[in-house]
Amino acid sequence: MNRIKTVILLATLGGLLVILGGYLGGKNGATLALIIALVMNFGSYWFSDRIVLAMYHAQEVTESEAPDLYRLIRDLTRNAEIPMPKVYIIPDDSPNAFATGRNPEHAAVAVTEGILRLLNRDELAGVIGHELGHVKNRDILIQTVAATIGTAITYVAQFGFFFGGRSDDEEGGSGSLVSSILMMILAPLAAMIIQMAISRSREYIADETGAKICGHPLWLASALAKLQRGAETIPMHADQATAHMFIVSPFFGSGFSSLFSTHPPIENRIEKLEKMAGY
Repeated sequence: MNRIKTVILLATLGGLLVILGGYLGGKNGATLALIIALVMNFGSYWFSDRIVLAMYHAQEVTESEAPDLYRLIRDLTRNAEIPMPKVYIIPDDSPNAFATGRNPEHAAVAVTEGILRLLNRDELAGVIGHELGHVKNRDILIQTVAATIGTAITYVAQFGFFFGGRSDDEEGGSGSLVSSILMMILAPLAAMIIQMAISRSREYIADETGAKICGHPLWLASALAKLQRGAETIPMHADQATAHMFIVSPFFGSGFSSLFSTHPPIENRIEKLEKMAGY
């Protein structure tokens, strides 16, 4: 169901770009914005792993430097049937982890010092399984596609603000002007909400995949419960642009703010994992 949801959301995002581009700038306006967005996000897709690892001062480790962690990741990688990723440790007390890399052949798994202290081996296996799930499911590519379309929508809307959409004479005066302004404001907002929804759907899929990789859904469920408490106790100074990469969000919110969250509620994720385990 979450895979179907991802496809529907990506299609909706693309449809929103076509509608907005046609409404404000015609086919050429939408096409130009998409080309600009593709160029920007192409660089992000190829180099984002180096950027984000450097941003959090992640240090690559070898098997001799972190034997237990390295062997655990190697064993789970075999279960996932993907190449061995590079292994990094982030010097941060907040418990968290993320995976990055443009494909399984160029992947990296990074964990904080805090998560290594907080979780036992089984729980850490659940977390690593989740991150390898992102790698196996090529979530970096999916997020890049969503970001490309979302950026194009923002560019088209900004173009409309600065240069105006269709003239009032063409569309009927002040009513058209109001609708154009609303379109330029609401379209980027809708695109952002859809991108967040795509991120949440991929988290559910990574949980499911990770539970299968480690073989025990409750290991990940237990880890998520600890991570939520740990991340709230020791907040991580993370960048909003990279929040979607972590296994638990560095930022917390509920109600309306959850629309803009990159992660589904921890309680919902645990409930789905417990159902996988037959509880």
